[in-house]
Amino acid sequence: MRALTEAEGRVIAVLLGGAGTSERERLRRAGIPRSTYHAARKRAYEEGWLKDRYIPDPARLGYPIATFAIVRPYVDHLDELVGAWSALAENMLTWASPQIVLGVFVHPTRAAAEKSLARVLPEGWSRWQHVVHVDLTGPSVPVYFDYEGLWAHLAGLVGTATYPNGLGGSADGITGELSRHQRWAASELVHRPFVAEATGRAGHLVGPLGVPFSQQKMLRAGWVVHRVLLDPARVPPYRGRAADQLTLIMGELRADVRPEVLFATLTRECRVFPFLYVTDGARLLIGALGRTPGAPEASSIEPRRPVMATLQSALQGIEVLGESAAGFRAVVEHRYDRLFPSGVER
Repeated sequence: MRALTEAEGRVIAVLLGGAGTSERERLRRAGIPRSTYHAARKRAYEEGWLKDRYIPDPARLGYPIATFAIVRPYVDHLDELVGAWSALAENMLTWASPQIVLGVFVHPTRAAAEKSLARVLPEGWSRWQHVVHVDLTGPSVPVYFDYEGLWAHLAGLVGTATYPNGLGGSADGITGELSRHQRWAASELVHRPFVAEATGRAGHLVGPLGVPFSQQKMLRAGWVVHRVLLDPARVPPYRGRAADQLTLIMGELRADVRPEVLFATLTRECRVFPFLYVTDGARLLIGALGRTPGAPEASSIEPRRPVMATLQSALQGIEVLGESAAGFRAVVEHRYDRLFPSGVER
């Protein structure tokens, strides 16, 4: 696998933080000629390094509870478990490796979440599991598959444009379900990447430029968010560094620790930028990308706070799972269109 060019690496970093920013601002942050920027952007989508998704606020659609499940399945039940998860309409994401399965689900109530998961994760299918149910009407998921922090750091950009992006947590609270027209507009946005794929439209043209006014209103209100997502299994090394190891960290917060303070410490002092950060107030789930164990580490003249010591001071009962990103297959890959029944009318 060839390494990314300097321009490609910078463009990936800028696009990952591009939601809500103008093309002029992205060009300014990339710091490369316009023609080079457009060529690198097109290549990033053609190679599958990036993809667009429109992520709705599930609570606005009547699904205020999210479940994040990580299991270590028995080998003879792996396919059965993955099939059961992916068959659920409320399953937004299922990533599976021979050792680890990660799933994201949304539900109308906590009771419905527990009942649903009991059906698709019965005793005897796994030797270990970690399940967190969170309330999406609050700031429970401040980082949700957001890779901009890591890539801005790798590319040496000053700060980030939009990191961290979370799931739910509307500042204005939930005031009721969307109207029929609002549901139609949200549905059109959420289906946009899949319609483009089916019709052969290039991936770099799936952004919100030119969408109808009603859909622009959904984006401005934050009820649907346009996101550029990374496929860590496909992205080549950059500047001699390959962020190709997916690490999941779980633990219980110590009594005097606030999750937002720990996050600030990780990003500012440890210079670790989680792509996933989930808490129910008592427990914490962190997803991060790093280099494969044994790979050479890039030199750095800046000292940083030790990551594990920081985690140990904030968490107890820490468990760490690691797997090569290439070892996961995306069985269900950010399919928020599942939240909308077919034939949503205006």
